[in-house]
Amino acid sequence: MDEHSATVELLDAAVAALGGARREGQVRMATAVASALEKERHLAVQAGTGTGKSLAYLVPAFRHAQETGSTVIVSTATLALQRQLVERDLPRLAEALEPHLAKKPTFAIMKGRSNYVCLNKVSRASELESEDTLLDADSPSALGRHVQRVYEWAEDTETGDREDLEPGVPDLAWRQVSVTSAECLGATRCPHGEDCFAELARRRAADVDVVVTNHALLAIDAVADVNILPEHDVVIIDEAHELDGRITSVSTAEITGRALKMAATRAKSLGANGKDQRLTEQAAELTQLLGEFLPGRWTDLPENAKQQLMALADTLSSCRDTIARTPEGEQTSDPEKFAERQNLANHLSTLVEAIARILDVFATGDPAAHADVVWLERDERTLTDTLAVAPLSIAGMLHEKLFGEQTVVLTSATLALGGRFDAMAAQWGLPKGTWDSLDVGYPFNPARSGILYTASHLPQPGRDGLSPETLEEIRELIMAAGGRTLGLFSSRRAAQQAAEALKPRIPFDIFLQGEDSIGALVDKFTKNENSCLFGTLSLWQGVDVPGPSCSLVLIDRIPFPRPDNPLMQARTEAAKAAGRNGFMEVSATHAALLMAQGAGRLLRSVDDRGVVAVLDNRLETKRYGSYLRDSMPQMWRTTDPEIVQGALKRLVESR
Repeated sequence: MDEHSATVELLDAAVAALGGARREGQVRMATAVASALEKERHLAVQAGTGTGKSLAYLVPAFRHAQETGSTVIVSTATLALQRQLVERDLPRLAEALEPHLAKKPTFAIMKGRSNYVCLNKVSRASELESEDTLLDADSPSALGRHVQRVYEWAEDTETGDREDLEPGVPDLAWRQVSVTSAECLGATRCPHGEDCFAELARRRAADVDVVVTNHALLAIDAVADVNILPEHDVVIIDEAHELDGRITSVSTAEITGRALKMAATRAKSLGANGKDQRLTEQAAELTQLLGEFLPGRWTDLPENAKQQLMALADTLSSCRDTIARTPEGEQTSDPEKFAERQNLANHLSTLVEAIARILDVFATGDPAAHADVVWLERDERTLTDTLAVAPLSIAGMLHEKLFGEQTVVLTSATLALGGRFDAMAAQWGLPKGTWDSLDVGYPFNPARSGILYTASHLPQPGRDGLSPETLEEIRELIMAAGGRTLGLFSSRRAAQQAAEALKPRIPFDIFLQGEDSIGALVDKFTKNENSCLFGTLSLWQGVDVPGPSCSLVLIDRIPFPRPDNPLMQARTEAAKAAGRNGFMEVSATHAALLMAQGAGRLLRSVDDRGVVAVLDNRLETKRYGSYLRDSMPQMWRTTDPEIVQGALKRLVESR
């Protein structure tokens, strides 16, 4: 039996066992994935909502793993999809495929270390204070109760996974009981290495067919040359549209005065021979220095800033060396203190490396042409300054480290921007001539299920918030839809303005992002069929509300990146310097990805109907408008508000 027939037969058996129906898009995707694995060619697959893409790549993945004796890595951007795969899709699929494979398919999940409680930290049960308390002796231990609850939970949990802790705890509390990979001592040096939850997950994943992980851990394994994942020859990247952002985030290093002060406080408790005092002084000096600069990209490093950073690096290195010198017998007599010593030494090394990266940008040649970008961020609410350094592009790293060493399948509902895969392939660094692409479409016709409405009669969006005309347009559309509206706004201020202006003017509930957790708000929106949900970027991706509760998706403006975004600025300038169109390559691609994701919130099943309303006339009037439209689900287009309102009213009447 050839590869195509074997894959189709196995997929049909799985679908039948799961009580599903054959979908042609799913079959096309599954056979394309199987062919890619057989030929060792990279593959990019766009599969619309309802295709069943998880099954389409998991079936050939299991078959490949068992026939070759290797492991397949499946990477996702979000914990939500990880949970769906591990708790729902994979257990059912493994049972369905068992009669058709040599043995029952096996799988495991691996997350980054910070997702697991650290037994070494928990063992120091007396340290219940938050980071803020460590810095301020007079502050109350507001998070102490959360941390104490985690300590108690850690004694009984079998996984140590934060996702299994119910109810959850705030991020600040979790940081007191977890470590990053950079902070981890390593299993052989940690007094709790044999019982480590992260190491336990790693051992469970050693001999399975499929390992589910996330983009961040994949980046650390592939790019940073840290062997975390089991040996593998295939990587399948779901939610691939988020790969660039997630790996850029993992590759970003930061320095703050607060982090330095925290490090000094920890060093003092370990006997830093006075070096902690100098570090405390330099933390204050850095805070003062950064306060003298405007936020934004640094293309020049003044001599005083250079000297201060060099001196800081020397102090951090000296402090690290002092801390790392373990008193004789401490590892045996006080293993917890020994572990804290090694942990802090690792953390100080990370800070030294961050400063070295920053200084290297300005060491030779033109900083604008360097592979890294340096910028200053300022939190206007807390007035906290952060000096950051990140890669200008991840393409080079992935080209060599990811695509050069294994077969990679990348999939999402949003990859073919402007109808082509080229933009995403360039962003990822896919080597030319080594990859194929496929768009399997949707299991329904978007042009018959949805309308793309551009309110071209409205004034072009400005910087002063939503215009009165735009607010009235939103009101009329919501009234026609009978509520049932997901409002996707470009800023928190715009979402708040719309909610405040419309609450007194419409008879429907408006839930606003920030009033509760995203999950709780989406749940309320789903159950209250006539309600509205307004929010920003968190709602543009991942919100899945099939059925009548979401019949209208509002997009207030084309979501171009902020003009003062340092990384986007740098990427635009680099594209221009290379003779390419910087606006289209960076800003338009960014906007197209979000527009496609946002519009994709409407049609979540074959029975869904509704309207995507874009309240930005540039979608029709600007040359780049066609590129953005071609990136979105191909719904029926109109600019006539009467047609749209009539369609929404008829939709309400039909329910």
